[in-house]
Amino acid sequence: MLKFAANLSMMYPEHAFLDRYAAAAADGFAGVECMFPYESPAAFVRERMNAAGVAQVLFNAPPGVVARGERGLAALPGRQAEFQAGIEQALSYATALACPNVHVMAGRVPDGVSREAMLDCYRENLDWAARQARSAGVTLLIEPINTRDIPGYFLNRQDEAHAVVQAVNAPNLKVQMDLYHCQIVEGDVTAKLREYLPTGRVGHLQIAGVPLRQEPDRGELDYGWVFGVLRELRYGGWIGCEYRPAGSTSTGLRWLAAARA
Repeated sequence: MLKFAANLSMMYPEHAFLDRYAAAAADGFAGVECMFPYESPAAFVRERMNAAGVAQVLFNAPPGVVARGERGLAALPGRQAEFQAGIEQALSYATALACPNVHVMAGRVPDGVSREAMLDCYRENLDWAARQARSAGVTLLIEPINTRDIPGYFLNRQDEAHAVVQAVNAPNLKVQMDLYHCQIVEGDVTAKLREYLPTGRVGHLQIAGVPLRQEPDRGELDYGWVFGVLRELRYGGWIGCEYRPAGSTSTGLRWLAAARA
């Protein structure tokens, strides 16, 4: 059976963040993910997670200064000390929340910095971070993101992400394959799933309708077909529901009942 995790940064916006754990559990989610859990102490988050009876399966490492438009530090030369401090904070939260996966964002391409310099920095930072995460029992994930949602983002394509993972060659570094981003940048989602899932390098999937990033049953991508392909390929990992509900989150979950049927 496919395993779906509610993304609490996007779903259940009618509730305060910590209250979303109980809301997701009430709708039958056994797992949750979020972008950044750092506004509350990890112990408070763990208390709500335990009370709801759900597992935290993913969150992001600190992305830098969001107010300045930063979306990750991993590929930014000269920011290594900040990157390392962020990884240490993320691993502290991952340990406290028993969370197995942390997404590490690459960042936007700065003016005047070559792609080669960024790629070298990216690989070195990921190699260091993967070694720290390995001792904590955590898998790090990198995600190709479309440049419509995040203009100038460094990592955009599945083949680029897999090449980085292969170059770093750490057993706990994998690709987070978001089918919303994949459809916008590359399309041909079924072929991409058939190509990359059997490699073992995909550690997490995410879904959303395209192009509006709403429920998976809205838009141009047929998730009924996609879920059939995932079953055929025997995908056993989590599927994060990273979308913005068109209305009430719970009312919009008709797609989930159909996927579980």
